[in-house]
Amino acid sequence: MKSAHHIRKTLSTVSVLFALMLAGCGGPKLETSAVLNPDPPSKMYADADAMMSKGNFEDAAQKFEAVDREHPYSPEARKSIVMAAYAYYRGGKSAEAIATAERYVAMHPGTKEAPLAHHIIAQSYFDQMNKSDRDQTASRKALEQLKILKARYPDSEYARDADNQIRICNDSLAAQEMNVGRYYLDRHNYVGAINRFKTVVSDYQTTAHVEEALARLVECYMALGITKEAQNAAAILGHNYPDSRWYKDSYTLLASGGLAPAEDSDSWLSKAWNSVPKVSMPTMPSMPKITMPSIGLGSG
Repeated sequence: MKSAHHIRKTLSTVSVLFALMLAGCGGPKLETSAVLNPDPPSKMYADADAMMSKGNFEDAAQKFEAVDREHPYSPEARKSIVMAAYAYYRGGKSAEAIATAERYVAMHPGTKEAPLAHHIIAQSYFDQMNKSDRDQTASRKALEQLKILKARYPDSEYARDADNQIRICNDSLAAQEMNVGRYYLDRHNYVGAINRFKTVVSDYQTTAHVEEALARLVECYMALGITKEAQNAAAILGHNYPDSRWYKDSYTLLASGGLAPAEDSDSWLSKAWNSVPKVSMPTMPSMPKITMPSIGLGSG
């Protein structure tokens, strides 16, 4: 009897403790749920948008991110990600803007806000571009995003505005190649110099640096005694830029060796030159800034 009474007492104690545990777990769960979802997504989105209008960009970004975090299946969630990226950009948080916009394009490629996301990434890198004698990683990444805009979303407003910035990126990258090429040339490393000037002629023909690159190739090839390539580079330079001072210098250099410009259609240079459509080179514009997107909450 004593054993049975002991067992009943023990079971009763366990039941009480179990009930207390359930009560203890149930209460905070309800409270946590209420804290995580204090407002409906439409109100949270509107609040974030109001913060943007007041210039509270970082607070707005965090509020937009909260919409996606707390209401991930709501109509507002997807748009909140790209708006968070835009708010970070406006607040000067480039790293956060890039990371958030990249998350958007990874999760929602091809959607109607995707051009804006690529635009934000491009502008964030564009703003970080260095002078041509410094690292050009930002220039390359900006150019990559700008080309994506042109290729994938040619009818978007951001693609239409990308051409000027593409020119600026190309000019910066070409200028760096020229800087390195001149460095090698000054140290009589002609092969290293040729490789840099070849890159400018092959990849950056529409920049203002191509005239000098062609002239430098003449100089390098003459120094190495590869006169046929030197003559060809001078011929291309003279045909396309007859009034260039670089052509006059190249012509004089060839003449000093009893040579004259002569184009060779089988040369790598001729093939590279003819493979790229030539376009006019307008004056470099000022760097445009990202504009406030207009994102509704309709379908799409």
